[in-house]
Amino acid sequence: MCGIGGELRYDAQAADGDAVRRMMPCLQSRGPDGEGLWQRGPIAFGHRRLKIIDLSDAGSQPMTDEQLGLTLVFNGCIYNYQQLRDELRGYGYTFASTSDTEVIIKAYHRWGADCVKHFLGMFAFAVAEHATGRVMLARDRLGIKPMYLAETPGRLRFASTLPALLAAGDVDTSIDKVALQHYMTFHSVVPAPRTMVSGIRKLPPATVRIIEPDGTSTERVYWEADHTRTSVRSAAEWAEAVHESLRTAVERRMVADVPVGVLLSGGLDSSYIVALLAEQGQRGLTTFSIGFESAAGESGDEFAYSDIIAKQFDTTHHQIRIGRDRFLPAVARTVAAMSEPMVSHDCIAFNLLSEDVSKTIKVVQSGQGADEILAGYSWYPPLADVPREQAVDAYAREFFDRPYAELARQLAPEWLLDTDVSREFVAAGFARPGATTSVDAALRLDSQVMLIDDPVKRVDNMTMAWGLEARVPFLDHELVELAAACPPELKLAHGGKGVLKDAARGVVPDEVIDRTKGYFPVPGIRHLEGPMLELVRDALHAPAARARGLFRPEYVDALLADPNTARTTLGANQLWQLALLEMWLQDKGI
Repeated sequence: MCGIGGELRYDAQAADGDAVRRMMPCLQSRGPDGEGLWQRGPIAFGHRRLKIIDLSDAGSQPMTDEQLGLTLVFNGCIYNYQQLRDELRGYGYTFASTSDTEVIIKAYHRWGADCVKHFLGMFAFAVAEHATGRVMLARDRLGIKPMYLAETPGRLRFASTLPALLAAGDVDTSIDKVALQHYMTFHSVVPAPRTMVSGIRKLPPATVRIIEPDGTSTERVYWEADHTRTSVRSAAEWAEAVHESLRTAVERRMVADVPVGVLLSGGLDSSYIVALLAEQGQRGLTTFSIGFESAAGESGDEFAYSDIIAKQFDTTHHQIRIGRDRFLPAVARTVAAMSEPMVSHDCIAFNLLSEDVSKTIKVVQSGQGADEILAGYSWYPPLADVPREQAVDAYAREFFDRPYAELARQLAPEWLLDTDVSREFVAAGFARPGATTSVDAALRLDSQVMLIDDPVKRVDNMTMAWGLEARVPFLDHELVELAAACPPELKLAHGGKGVLKDAARGVVPDEVIDRTKGYFPVPGIRHLEGPMLELVRDALHAPAARARGLFRPEYVDALLADPNTARTTLGANQLWQLALLEMWLQDKGI
């Protein structure tokens, strides 16, 4: 896990190495263990290293293979790198390191752009061919690792974070109106390739982009889970298949030359990971849980459940209790760590959790993704009996933060588009072939968009802010394929994630399986009051916010007068949604 950046020129000029150097400080937290730069004519690569596999200097990047004429920068982890290394040795390749980075270089030389189909893992990388000047950019199937792009005539820059591209300079920092409308409507998610910044885009997940020396490029999607029924199994057989696939996914993610722990929330997903690791013989596993002070009568921790798991599986458990003294200062720091504005309360929790965990360990497994692939959220059951042709309207009613007519009364007229771009985006996604039922269509869209640009990005940004590598076994692509093919009624059973609950039975304690679904409880955001409310007020009344004028003043004033009543469709605080966006824009100087 690292930070990468680079520049490609196709205007007969040498790459601007200084621009790449300006990116590096923004990537330091992602890779605190070393820095490297490489330049050859129109191509310059930069890298910040986090040592996880092959801790020697042989694993440093940018990595060049002069014999093969290739240079690579890579962020992520290839879990099957040892098996691929053995396979590539059979083709006559030799290796100078024990790193997964070198395996990518040889795999690219052997299979070209199709090398990505051989990788089990999470990755974003750029590889340059010395002889041709061709560069390939690639992102993993589930978009676990980010790649942002800034393209101008004659030049393309890429980086692991959006702020790194801002630091490089010469970026159109105007606000993308389509992105703004998505943010306000589509659960605060901005689908790829857009970002809130007009001059910065992101490579979509499961995508490779091949760029020729003259700047022409081709882009293709190399993977998609099929949300149709491809096999007939009984409910018990589906549960067993899910169990075995998750067991494999968890085992794969123990590959490291440093210890691996688990972020244990007390919910089913992370508890199941701990149980499977214990079943595989992991002893003395280190686990971590976080809790906050209660607010407005709402509890701020779920230690009762995480303690059950820690005790049953004899983990070395750490309870991290966050008081008000640590919470408020963490807000600005959390916003600073965001590559894009992210409303979820979990961001602050993950940032604080990662700060403390990183003092003990460098790699953790985490339970993100189960709800999106196995129908754990509240908006899936209402879609169960909806005819496929009515799915778009039903999904919008359940999931969108607000209808377009309401948005028109909240955004300032100059920022409002004439059409409901979020509904159009969903309609286009739902209209694509495949995805048999309305639930299948929603799960496909969520796993390709919302999952990547909400929980996955949240975990990446907040853990990497502290040089902590997070691995997400529920997003093993083989498990995702299996989940996509599973009949919706089995996923919706037992209040959601039914097939997972059946799979966990007898492995995870019943009181954890049968508990009411929990969320990362962060009462200080759900109930804005005191210093936190003043922070919000200051952000929305700042000169930059007033000059920008994104929102109708009467809407902002009404929210500030009654800060905890107005909620989005799914119950998030509308005032926090506005304030978070302004805080992010102000932090980034946009």
